[in-house]
Amino acid sequence: MHEADMRTDGPGSTGHVVVIGGGIAGLAAAHRLLSQGVRVTLLEAGHRLGGKLRSGELAGAPVDLGAESVLARRPEAVDLARAVGLGEALQAPATATAHLWTRGALRPMPRGHVMGVPGDLGPLAASGVLSREGLARIEAEGALPPTEIGEDVAVGAYVAARLGREVVDRLVEPLLGGVYAGDAYRISMRAAVPQLFEAARTHRSLGEGVRELQRRAEQTPQAAGPVFAGIDGGIGRLPIAVAEACRAAGARILLDTPVREVTRTTGGWRVVAGAGSTEVIEADGVIVATPAGPAARLLDGLAPAAAAELRGVEYASMALVTMAFRRSDLPASVTGGGASGFLVPPVDGRTIKASTFSSNKWAWAGADPDLFLLRTSVGRYGDEGELEREDAELVEVSLADLGAAVGLAARPVASTVTRWDGGLPQYPVGHLSRVARIRTAVAALPGLAVCGALYDGVGIPACVASAGKAADAVIASFGTPGTEH
Repeated sequence: MHEADMRTDGPGSTGHVVVIGGGIAGLAAAHRLLSQGVRVTLLEAGHRLGGKLRSGELAGAPVDLGAESVLARRPEAVDLARAVGLGEALQAPATATAHLWTRGALRPMPRGHVMGVPGDLGPLAASGVLSREGLARIEAEGALPPTEIGEDVAVGAYVAARLGREVVDRLVEPLLGGVYAGDAYRISMRAAVPQLFEAARTHRSLGEGVRELQRRAEQTPQAAGPVFAGIDGGIGRLPIAVAEACRAAGARILLDTPVREVTRTTGGWRVVAGAGSTEVIEADGVIVATPAGPAARLLDGLAPAAAAELRGVEYASMALVTMAFRRSDLPASVTGGGASGFLVPPVDGRTIKASTFSSNKWAWAGADPDLFLLRTSVGRYGDEGELEREDAELVEVSLADLGAAVGLAARPVASTVTRWDGGLPQYPVGHLSRVARIRTAVAALPGLAVCGALYDGVGIPACVASAGKAADAVIASFGTPGTEH
């Protein structure tokens, strides 16, 4: 931003809201506000929009360098994609045949589970994921007395108490860790898997509860459709399309514009922003759509109780290693059989925690008949030492694990490493109570709201829903003391 760009905006007759943060939550909040006739200024401290949704190119092919899909059985992200003109680009995975690399072999992901908690022992026994002792421990659950669950409980602790540690270590941990890059023995069941928490509260047997959840799921209208969806060309197209739609609706979007201060005024809010020159923006409302650290700094003087809670939120870091190979150099175990990739339980002691065979999983990623794209992920909460390696080393350790898992011996023709330092907020036991305290403190200031991955779920639909909740709260505050416009 240059001196010539400095200006002061005042509240408009339809209301003016400043959105701080240009990730998918901030963009979705801006889109929701604009749809209600509210004027929007969006400020992003970095040089690009999209947060953890990012597209790129490797060996001339489009790739996702962040999240690669959305949960299609929740409507928020899919509806947003359609609203910004990406409806025709939505794609179901070309294959959903996932595996677990565990107990020395690549094994089919067993069906009939809820986030790794089994309801049907048949597919699980056939998969070979658990030992005979592990299967017997699950069958013994019916004889156990009820396990106290209280207001919240760690997923791993509860499931281990009911079904044994093997279920947690080889099923729940890789699936839940794939979402949160976290530790199942710390993650809140009430926050991360609320349907499982409710089943545990209302059923004597966890297995019975899972089977009831599966029966209900089969009766929903969404059951016939795919669980996940991607976008032709990559999920990274979504924030770009949302930003374009916002600009077309009149939004002012500024990059490289960190916010220095947010204060209340007699008529609403004042936002001071800018890296070099200073911009002062008057508004009727402010939505803070940043990670916990920046949000705490902005809220220190406004809502100190919220800021203190935000400083207690922990994050996990991870890296994505994306590689392009000549298809003819790869074994059939990668290119054939329609496998979408595999997850790796931490208990098996490998470096990578997952691998996605992108050219199998997504039709758009497999369009080049001579090129094959795949990626691995490295890094979990509390086990992030591997991320101290240089990019080239992360490529090498990924290749070594892929060689052991699927016999891959080829060298990539191109590779890139994308690091998400502090990228995923952790949801420990009590997280929802923390979120409630943050929102209570913020709600005491009409016209102020927060949203993002740390509040209602880390997935894209949850972030969009969080953004909608924040936008609606700010709009509802118009006309209350301190937000006249």
